[in-house]
Amino acid sequence: MKVVMLVLLSVVFWSQEWKCAQSDSIIHIGAIFDESARKDDEVFRLAVADLNLNNEILETEKITISVEFVDGNNPFQAVQEACELMNRGILALVSSIGCMSAGSLQTLANAMHIPHLFIQLSPAGTPRSSCPPTSRLPGTDDYTLMVRPPVYLNDVIMQVVSEYSWQKFILFYDSDFDIRGIQDFLDRTSQHGMDVSLQKVESNINMMITSLFRTMRVEELHRYRDTLRRAVLFMSPATAKAFITEVVETNLVAFDCHWILINEEISDYDLQELVMKSIGRLTVVRQMFPMPQNTSQRCVKHNHRINTSLCDPKSPKAQQLEITNRYIYDTVLLLANTFHRKLEDRKWHSMASLSCIRKNSKPWQGGKSMLDTVKKFGVSGLTSFLEFTDNGSNPNIFFEILGTNYGEDRGRGVSRLATWNPVHGLNGTLTDRKLENNMRGVVLRVVTVLEEPFVMVSENVLGKPKKYQGFSIDVLDALSNYLGFKYEIYVAPDHKYGSLQPDGQWNGLMGELVFKRADVGLSALTITPERESVVDFTTRYMDYSVGVLLRKAERTVDMFACLAPFDLSLWACIAGTVLLIGILVYLLNWLNPPRLPVGSVSSTTLYNSMWFVYGSFVQQGGEVPYTTLATRMMMGVWWMFALIVISSYTANLAAFLTITRIENSIQSLQDLSKQTELPYGTVLDSAVYDQVRSKAMNPFERDPMYSQMWRMINRTGGGDNNVEESKEGIRKVKYGRFGFVWDAAVLEYVANNDEDCSFYTISSSAPDRGYGMAMQHGSPYRDIFSQRILELQQNGDMDILKMKWWPKDSPCDLYSSVQSWQRGNALDINSFAGVFCVLAAGVVLSCLIAMVESWWSRRKGSRVPSKETQADGPSLRPNPDPCPHSPNQRSLTHHSGQNQIPNASSGVAPPTSHYQPPACCDIPCALIVQHSYDPNNPSEITPKMRMTTFTTSPPTPRLYIQ
Repeated sequence: MKVVMLVLLSVVFWSQEWKCAQSDSIIHIGAIFDESARKDDEVFRLAVADLNLNNEILETEKITISVEFVDGNNPFQAVQEACELMNRGILALVSSIGCMSAGSLQTLANAMHIPHLFIQLSPAGTPRSSCPPTSRLPGTDDYTLMVRPPVYLNDVIMQVVSEYSWQKFILFYDSDFDIRGIQDFLDRTSQHGMDVSLQKVESNINMMITSLFRTMRVEELHRYRDTLRRAVLFMSPATAKAFITEVVETNLVAFDCHWILINEEISDYDLQELVMKSIGRLTVVRQMFPMPQNTSQRCVKHNHRINTSLCDPKSPKAQQLEITNRYIYDTVLLLANTFHRKLEDRKWHSMASLSCIRKNSKPWQGGKSMLDTVKKFGVSGLTSFLEFTDNGSNPNIFFEILGTNYGEDRGRGVSRLATWNPVHGLNGTLTDRKLENNMRGVVLRVVTVLEEPFVMVSENVLGKPKKYQGFSIDVLDALSNYLGFKYEIYVAPDHKYGSLQPDGQWNGLMGELVFKRADVGLSALTITPERESVVDFTTRYMDYSVGVLLRKAERTVDMFACLAPFDLSLWACIAGTVLLIGILVYLLNWLNPPRLPVGSVSSTTLYNSMWFVYGSFVQQGGEVPYTTLATRMMMGVWWMFALIVISSYTANLAAFLTITRIENSIQSLQDLSKQTELPYGTVLDSAVYDQVRSKAMNPFERDPMYSQMWRMINRTGGGDNNVEESKEGIRKVKYGRFGFVWDAAVLEYVANNDEDCSFYTISSSAPDRGYGMAMQHGSPYRDIFSQRILELQQNGDMDILKMKWWPKDSPCDLYSSVQSWQRGNALDINSFAGVFCVLAAGVVLSCLIAMVESWWSRRKGSRVPSKETQADGPSLRPNPDPCPHSPNQRSLTHHSGQNQIPNASSGVAPPTSHYQPPACCDIPCALIVQHSYDPNNPSEITPKMRMTTFTTSPPTPRLYIQ
């Protein structure tokens, strides 16, 4: 009984309270706030109080409110409180909660036709993520209006990162941030080829950093430190301050780091604290609210006045306002203007108590009209201008991008770099003008590797610093003259470009950058994915392709070039044929002697036959007339043979002595890969070595040509065909049989500047990489250098620098595989040296034969008769003119074997002496001397001589007695 009485008393009390409230005002607004958003409740009550005191909007009516607090992660509680507010007869519902509870309220508002103005609240001040859409019945209206504009953080951060030309960075987010909110941004970075890493920041940041030092190796920690140099932070201001403080104190970042903080909720106070704690460069993206320049107009908006403590930027209370506070104030102002219009138009629909629990409960009949009025008109307030589109969202949002310059000093000034809005996009530039246009006072430490023509030592005076020159040095000087910086240059200690060692360390030039001993790496340095993982590269300032340096085929000096038309076997066959035909001609004449005319002095000896065949072969005619049919047939065939041979020799000799082009079989990389006779290689552990290996072994980019090249380069583990330095490879090409695979630009310069023009190059058709300047990961100079390099390329200055080292009018032909003549195709003495040698050998041989003949003639002429012969008979002397009818006078030689002259008492007839000279006027002849003996005068013997000729051989001396 007591319980029933208590229930009745409570009902009566509640009815009396409702009647009192209803009699005081017909405008009742309900509000549901998150338990953590106590400040929203404070601003909400302040806005209602300001409107109730302002008679310009609501003249006689007053606004009453009912506020409930809920757990943002408990949608059921939010629905319960909303139903309770609807039972009290609210005309509109204002909520400042998270997406989870807002979805339930949205469904309830659609069912009951209660205008629901939703201000999205981010947990713990973290960046917002778009709320998932709530399903509703088709054809029904959505009674939930999104007071805060849609989340445009994906578009803003993509614009900022693209403006900074970042290609690799890490994205940190705190534990309260919904990573699904930036899924669109991650997809777009992947499409643009950006390398983005994600890492969640735990609540205990100190423990997280300590675990990194405890679990990572030294080289991994260095790599992680490089990654931190470019980072995007999706954090609340409190988490961002703690995180930046920790990484700076643990020396994980340096003054060249650049971080971007994304959060709409950052206040000026939080921004100043972040700048004080950070080093390097800091960029902040936050939401801004445009205000009139005139301070007197900031607090007056059309027909109402805003609370001075909120509209004055210098007011402490205004500086502590959060974004949700601003939207709550403007929401109350918008509802007040809506109620005012409804009362003026006399279209007011009073609202009775609604029940959400009953099955037969009906929605509010005036909800549609109230919703349309709210969406139709806007209001100016703390958020500039609040209005709604047809889909129930607020389109008015503006972002400002604030930033500091590079530096280690604390308390640096923060300036507005640019603004952004959904209609016009980015307005302004994010480039650090101070760093871009004036780097005076900055001294960069440059590490290099000597490589012609990119970097070379021009002077090396003892006791003075080295001076360098080259194409890359010219590019660096052009950047230095424009930006105003200075540099100190040194050569890498091991003179290598650098590669990743088995222990995980980088050596060479790359190691100097990884370990922060140099700021810039400069040489013929190609941009590769492996190198980009540890350092940053500027944009390419020259294309790169793989080439091969080969030695041209030289024209060897052949003294016996006249014998080149026929090979040795053919010459041997021709010589044997001459001998064979000579013997055959002699045998044919011996078997059937020719009929020689009377008085003929010719002879058909073997010697003469040989001479006749040789003379006819060289087209000089013969001396012996051959009259037999068999001999003439033989000679006719021989002359035909000689004509063909001599004609072929003449034509082939002209071709050999005039054609100067000697084709080489290697004219492309494909030709090089297919052959195995000429060894070739490259510099061990270089970029070219890694490129050939990657394209030969990587299944995703395997190339058959590079697979064949890799077999040759990697023969015996790469020790045979590869070299330690490029200069060694060039020397092997010049002084041996070797092909050097290296950068095409370097090889072209070497071939251009060779004194003998003994090199030629071949290269791939299309460049697939480029030369760039390497810098420490996250270096602040990369973007500035890249921009200036692009300017040099656009205005043609880069082409002028290239022409200095790769001129078009080169004295050497880089693409011809043979040595060219210096004076056209004229023949020189070398081509006929062999002919002169043969002539000289013939002269020397003739002289030797003449000397032998002279010696032989003197030897036979020195035979003197014995003393007895001289005593017994008169001495026979040759006729001083044995050939009276010939112009050639020859000495007569005595060939008689009977030298004894008989006397009368002996009774022996006087002998007849036979003399045969070696040649009697070029006619075989003999001189016969007959001695007349007179018996009456025995002491006198009278010689009589007569000349006779012989056809074949002289007759045997006979003794005639007269």
